[in-house]
Amino acid sequence: MEGVHKKADKHALTITTTTTSVGNKRSMEGVHKRHLISSSLHLLQLLTLCLSLSFEACIFFSHSTTGRLLPAATCILILLLPIIKQLRMHVYLLDYSCLQPPPSFRVPTAGLFEHLSLLDCFDDQSVDFMSKVVAASGMGDETCLPPSLHYLPPITDHPACLEEARLLMFPAIDNLFAKTRVEPGDVDLLVVNCSGFCPAPSLSGIVVNRYALREDVKSFNLSGMGCGAGAIAVDIARGAMLAGSARCALLVSTEVVSTGWYAGRDRRKLLLNCFFRMGCSAVLLTNRGEAEKQALYKLVRLLRTNRAFDDRGYRAGYRKEDEDGITGFSIERDWFDVAPEVLRANVVALGRTILPASERLRYMVMSVWRAAAGRKGEKGPAVTVDWRKAIQHFCLPASGRVVIEKIGKGLGLGDMEMEAARMTFHRFGNQSSSSMWYQLAYEEAKGRVVEGERVWQVALGSGPKCSTLVWECLRRPPAGKVAAAVKGPWASSIHRYPVTCDGWESKTD
Repeated sequence: MEGVHKKADKHALTITTTTTSVGNKRSMEGVHKRHLISSSLHLLQLLTLCLSLSFEACIFFSHSTTGRLLPAATCILILLLPIIKQLRMHVYLLDYSCLQPPPSFRVPTAGLFEHLSLLDCFDDQSVDFMSKVVAASGMGDETCLPPSLHYLPPITDHPACLEEARLLMFPAIDNLFAKTRVEPGDVDLLVVNCSGFCPAPSLSGIVVNRYALREDVKSFNLSGMGCGAGAIAVDIARGAMLAGSARCALLVSTEVVSTGWYAGRDRRKLLLNCFFRMGCSAVLLTNRGEAEKQALYKLVRLLRTNRAFDDRGYRAGYRKEDEDGITGFSIERDWFDVAPEVLRANVVALGRTILPASERLRYMVMSVWRAAAGRKGEKGPAVTVDWRKAIQHFCLPASGRVVIEKIGKGLGLGDMEMEAARMTFHRFGNQSSSSMWYQLAYEEAKGRVVEGERVWQVALGSGPKCSTLVWECLRRPPAGKVAAAVKGPWASSIHRYPVTCDGWESKTD
């Protein structure tokens, strides 16, 4: 038997080595092909420049001013071609994939309460506090926790966190490559973001190793960026594409819940145990012009604001030890005052560029009217902006009922606009940076997103910082004809949504 096992292991190793060799060979062929094309283009530009200079030298002795200026103008135009090309460049979303955790990872609220009560690290007051928070949050009975947290007591050591990271990332990436038929060797840029778990080798290194990405792939690993890291990853990819150093980017957003599990009694740190659940998204971006016909979305706007310079905001969300030496992430009361400030700064800057002129003019008139009424001691009209004039679909920070409603009402949105965030939190919980992609999947599964409409993704993270993405839909099936593959993580449950929770009013289709 030992000989059979050795033979089988040797055979498996041969297959793995052969597969890796084939993948590396294809990758190198792609690198050589791109290098040849790039060199040919540079050579063509150089030849054109030489011809223009020769042409100018031939007519130098002529007395025609136009003849002298024409070659110079041609040279300037050739030199400006790369800049003009960058200004016209667009970032396209080829496709994305969201993890749907297995049903065996499901944690019903009743089972969660019993599980918490059996843990010696929590006293009765802590269990009662977490039970009330979960019951009032609007979370459903199908959210999932990793297997390591199903044990008594939970296992949160390094091997368990590594295994959870693999359970999160690999299925989402595999599904994305299968849907897009993009080879791992075509990826020029990789960005992996996970706020709490930062192993060595990094999570991006784990992905490079798993999929045998090219030796010249540009790999980034983001940690400590909170729920806003997914939008920051898009900004990194866009910057690399503008610089011409990447054409195809793979972005992976996830959160290893085991790392953030808090086994103490500080209520400010217990909130993460209540809200955060399993989730992962994988996104493919490109700036190839020919991809416009196959891409789902085009990036219209990307805006980031940061208030880490403010001490009150900087410490509103902070990872530190409690009085017993147990590390956890504290959410202070100041967070609910600081978050609207950073969101307001982002929204004001975005409105200047994306709202139609008529809506901006109306806002300005209402602001002047209200200011004049205030000087007279009267209460002027409410100054609001109708974002639906420029955007049709909204993906808000899904951090619980209070946060969703406060942000939604602050933006003047109704139940329909807040539905994606509410239902995503009910079905999946708070999935940190990947939540905005689950919300987009919800809108698509409902068949609401059509060609030409815009989607606004809002991401709030620790720091605090706010990042917003605005996408324009390029290609989507019509409503009522959405295949199961398009429904993604909602394939098995979209027919039950929207649901009505206590205190939530939700319109049905």
